[in-house]
Amino acid sequence: MNAKNAIIGRKQEIEQLDRIRRSRKSEFLAVYGRRRVGKTFLIREYFDYRFDFQMSGLANATTKQQLFNFDTALRKQSNLVYEDASANWLIAFQRLIEHLENKAPGEKIVLFLDELSWLDTPASDFVMGLEHFWNSWATNRKDVLLIVCGSAASWMVNTLFNDSGGLHNRVTQKMKIEPFNLQETEALLTAKNCAFERYQTLQLYMVLGGIPYYLDAVQSHLSVPQNIQALLFDKAGLLKNEFFNLYRSLFRKYEIYEKIVAILATKNEGLQRSDIIRLSGISSGGTLTKVLADLEESGFICAYTAFDFKQKNTLYRLSDYYTAFYFRFIQPGKYSGKEAWLNLIDHPVQRTWQGFAFEQICLDHVWQIKKALGISGVQSNNVTWKGSTGKKTAQIDLLIDRRDQVINLCECKFSLDTFSIDKAYAEQLRSKIATFKTASKTKKSVFLTMMTTYGVTQNQYANLLVRNQITMDDLFV
Repeated sequence: MNAKNAIIGRKQEIEQLDRIRRSRKSEFLAVYGRRRVGKTFLIREYFDYRFDFQMSGLANATTKQQLFNFDTALRKQSNLVYEDASANWLIAFQRLIEHLENKAPGEKIVLFLDELSWLDTPASDFVMGLEHFWNSWATNRKDVLLIVCGSAASWMVNTLFNDSGGLHNRVTQKMKIEPFNLQETEALLTAKNCAFERYQTLQLYMVLGGIPYYLDAVQSHLSVPQNIQALLFDKAGLLKNEFFNLYRSLFRKYEIYEKIVAILATKNEGLQRSDIIRLSGISSGGTLTKVLADLEESGFICAYTAFDFKQKNTLYRLSDYYTAFYFRFIQPGKYSGKEAWLNLIDHPVQRTWQGFAFEQICLDHVWQIKKALGISGVQSNNVTWKGSTGKKTAQIDLLIDRRDQVINLCECKFSLDTFSIDKAYAEQLRSKIATFKTASKTKKSVFLTMMTTYGVTQNQYANLLVRNQITMDDLFV
C-alpha cells in the first residue's frame, strides 16, 4: 500500500510535499506545530520511513548527550567508522556530509532532523553547525531535501524563520501542521471503527480537540463518556498527566506559560492584555509579549482582533481544548475516581462547560460557517466585540464583518435537541443586537446567525429574529 494512503487528512500538506520532492533545487523545509499534532507521523508516512539520514533530538539532554545520539544514528545509517566522538556540531555535520557524499547519484537526498529545538542546547554550536552544513554544502547541490521538525514553535520561528545570522532566509519551505478539523476527526474515528454520531464526536472534540495522538487513543468499543473517563480520569489514563508534559517540554521557563494559560482558563470569553497583566502580576513588556506570541504560535491560545481594530482591545482566549478541560475538571481535584466523568453526565457543570466549548469549536470552524452561509468568497474580518451604551453591556464572541456591508452576529447554542428561542431569550437577543448597533455605530446590516447542534425550532421569536442558521453538520464539511 502507498504510504500516503495511511495518512488521514493533510491534503494540502501532501500536495506541498509532492511539489518539494519534484523541485530541481535543494530545499530546506521547516515543519512545526503543537505537540502531538502529527508532524513526525506525516513526514515518516509520506516518505515511507526511508531517509538518507534521520535522527531525533533528546528532551532535556546535554550537548554531549545530543552529540552521542547523533553519532549513534550516523553509525547505524553509514558505512563510515570514526574512532572519536564528535567534539562539536561542526564536526558532526562534517561527518554527515561525508556520509551523504558516498550516496549514489539519483533521487533526492532526504534528511530528517526531528525535535530540532532540543538539539540546540545552551552554549552549544548547533545552529552554527546547521548553518555551515546548509550554506557550504547543501546549497551547492540540487538534490538535497533537508526536513527539520519541532514542537517548540516559538524556537522554530525565532531561530529559523527570523534568524538574522547565517540561517537568514535559508528556509525555503514552511509547513505548519494544524490540529484536525471536525471533518478530519470524523475520518480518523471512522478509520478506527468508532461508530459515533456527530453529536458525540462534538463532545469528544470538546475534550481532545483535533489532536491525532489523543484521538488515536480512543477505543471503538467504549462510548464517548467512557473514553473520556478512561483517558483522563482513570489512574492509568494516557492523558491524565499530559498537562505536565505539554508546556514543560516546549518552554524552558514553563512556569510563566502555565501561569498565563491558568489565568485564561478562568475566563471562557477571553481576556484583554490589561486584564492578563492585572491578574498575573507580570509587567507589560517584552516578556509578556513573547509569552503570548509563543503560546499563540504553539496553538494553545488565540488572539482575536477587536471590532475597532485597536490593539489594546485584542482578546486572548485559551483555545487548546485539552488545557481548558484540564483546568475545569482535572486540576481542581474535585472530580476524581473510577466513575468521575460518568457521574457528571448531564450535570449543570458539564452543560455549562459544553456551551463554552461549542463556542470555541465554532470559532475554529469559521471557514466552514462561511461556506454554509454561501459567503466563502466574500472577504471578511472575523472579530470579537465587547461594548456598552452606558446602560447596557454586551459581549459577542464572533462577528463576521463582511465586505458586502453585512455583519453576521453569531450566537452559539449546544443542545441535545433543536434549540427553542423563548420570549425571555428573544429579548436578550434584541438587547444584544441593539447594544452592538448603538455602541459600534455600524451602518452595515446586522444578521443574527444561530449556530446550534440540531437547528432552531421555528416559532414566532425565531421567525422574527433569526436570519441564518448553522447546524453541527455544517461544521463537518
